[in-house]
Amino acid sequence: MVNAKVVNVPVATVWTSFDSPREFDQKAISYPVDIQDWIDSMSYEESLDLCNSNLVQTQVLFGEEVLVVEEKDGWSKVLLPEQASKKDERGYPGWIPNAQLRNVAEWNVKTVPIAVVTSKKAEIFDEERAPLFLLSYQTTLPVLGQDEERVKVQTPTGFGYLKIEDVEIAPSFAERKLGNGQEIVAAGEQFLNLPYLWAGTSSFGYDCSGFCYSMCKANGYIIPRDAGDQAGAGKSIPLSAIEPGDLLFFAYEEGKGSIHHVGIYYGDGKLLHSPKTGKTIEIIDLKGTIYERELCAASRYW
Repeated sequence: MVNAKVVNVPVATVWTSFDSPREFDQKAISYPVDIQDWIDSMSYEESLDLCNSNLVQTQVLFGEEVLVVEEKDGWSKVLLPEQASKKDERGYPGWIPNAQLRNVAEWNVKTVPIAVVTSKKAEIFDEERAPLFLLSYQTTLPVLGQDEERVKVQTPTGFGYLKIEDVEIAPSFAERKLGNGQEIVAAGEQFLNLPYLWAGTSSFGYDCSGFCYSMCKANGYIIPRDAGDQAGAGKSIPLSAIEPGDLLFFAYEEGKGSIHHVGIYYGDGKLLHSPKTGKTIEIIDLKGTIYERELCAASRYW
């Protein structure tokens, strides 16, 4: 039986298996979670191991709904409907600790007014204006009310408050403003120098496809989660006709092999991307780089 639950931590990491976490990953699988401390505590080798040992798959933000298809040893096997993947047509699969999920009888971010975090990170406060924790860019919560200074939002455990300057309010999920290519670029530019995080989809750290996924989402477009799937969707654009905001794809064997990387075309022959573990989000000239040789396709979602 499939059971819908709501993420109850700022960022829930989706693990490949319930036994994937290492001893020092406790900060990422606990409740409450300390995602920044977990990231900061990892050495380069430990961060690289997230990918090389296939430990983690993706991440999901506070207030996002997941489908639970199995439970085992305090963990839930989940599917993420908002993250399309060829791995499962129902949504991206993986495992999240039960402690980071919550049953919520009435949870609706589709047909009611929503507050979307547009600051790089935003503090959520309780009724007495005490800070609770930091939320990621693009966290989306139902609106319960607002005044000139703050927005009251529903949370998985009740309600909280966000500063009005940290959010954008939309009449519903489907009625969010749709951005253009330049606005996708602008969304990504604000994260220059943010360290890469394998499987990351939050403003605590993005991987290459998570970065593109999130910047498109920030402009009203829900696209597939992984680079290969992203290349197969959207409108295919000839490489001679690319415009800022288009997604560029890169493949092994100088563009003839399997796709392994994606970034946002910045314009003027430049690439805006989250490159790899140990690097930060950057803008580079494509000319004369391995990326120029591996460039194989472009897709437009705007």
